[in-house]
Amino acid sequence: MSKPNPFLNLFRRYYSQRITPLSRTTYPPHSSPQCLRARLHPQFLLFRTQKRNVGGGPGLDPNFVSILDRPAKMARAGKQHGPGLIILAIIPVTAFILGCWQVQRLGWKTDLIARFEDRLTFPPLELPLRIDPDAIKDFDYRKVYATGVLRHDQEMLIGPRMLDGEEGYTVVTPLERRDARGNVHKILACRGWIKKEASPQWFRKKNGALPEGEVTIEGLLRVPPKGNMFTPKNEPEKGKWFFPSVEEMAEYSGSQPVWVEETMSKCAFF
Repeated sequence: MSKPNPFLNLFRRYYSQRITPLSRTTYPPHSSPQCLRARLHPQFLLFRTQKRNVGGGPGLDPNFVSILDRPAKMARAGKQHGPGLIILAIIPVTAFILGCWQVQRLGWKTDLIARFEDRLTFPPLELPLRIDPDAIKDFDYRKVYATGVLRHDQEMLIGPRMLDGEEGYTVVTPLERRDARGNVHKILACRGWIKKEASPQWFRKKNGALPEGEVTIEGLLRVPPKGNMFTPKNEPEKGKWFFPSVEEMAEYSGSQPVWVEETMSKCAFF
């Protein structure tokens, strides 16, 4: 009997070791335990579904677009200008207009104060008998004096007015003047503020606050402030005056619409 070839034995041994594990793992028998099948099944799924990335990077993907090739753009909404954008645009414009108005108002007020201070340095001007009401604004804050008789019977109390926490009234008395022919000319003389307790004429007459006879008053020719929408209307027939209306007071007392604020304190205040 011939001896087996040693190379043939090596060949059989080598291939029996290589084929046996592959046959067991690749084609498991149906009689294998369920746990072994569950353990080997994911390996085959991974082997079948996993694909190799041949490109090696996103640069070879035909669907890849770089941000340098297609830069970002601003998207427009349905409404181009909303209410918030309009309000933000109006705010700086309004602030600019108000700032210009304040600057103009400051310049106007500065010039007005300088003009009034300059007029106060002038000597008193004698007030003529007949005065043009339209020319009064050109002589506002100008010192004037006039001689006549105070008509206390036509006195008007404006108020109540508060001064230093006390209630009182502003006294307005017509000053009657006569020309050479005997014609009567009246102006309105604002004599100042009095306390509420001193409003009765007998009280002031007792204390010498109602001068009689011919007197000379010195004061400022003024344009009195107007009433606003919140100021109640005057009631001349009831003797109630809430604000100095030159037109109404002149019509009530038969005077010219001329307002002079007396600067002498001995008769103006009590």
